[in-house]
Amino acid sequence: MSTQSALDALVDAYERLTLDSVDALAARYATDASFKDPFNEVVGRAAIARVFRHMFEQVDVPRFIVTGRFAAEGAAMLTWEFRLRFRGESAERVIRGASHLCFDAQGLVTMHRDYWDAAEELYAQLPVLGALMRLLRRRLATPQA
Repeated sequence: MSTQSALDALVDAYERLTLDSVDALAARYATDASFKDPFNEVVGRAAIARVFRHMFEQVDVPRFIVTGRFAAEGAAMLTWEFRLRFRGESAERVIRGASHLCFDAQGLVTMHRDYWDAAEELYAQLPVLGALMRLLRRRLATPQA
């Protein structure tokens, strides 16, 4: 399977992801695939499926929107938005990030690494931590001319 075909199928699986389709998404990963994001680092298809099942337990209406994709032989990069609502909240939050992916000859993901700024995209939006993050940002930022 070509990298582009594997990437297209994976993007489709992410953009249509539901709790009921987590196993179908996990099937697009090699049995010994690695997955890392700011909160998780796991190896294996079953562990990757647990990460996504847990996501559905923690947030309401999670969805991924892929905003860009770049493929090369055996590897790809995605840019995306992850839209979610925390349980008990009405406001939708948006986390923007990127994923580095590697594929095997069968088109299965062997490595998935997510890059996103948890401090800016998540912590800064929380009431107490947000105030601390804004203070730190002001103190560490280069002064404007």
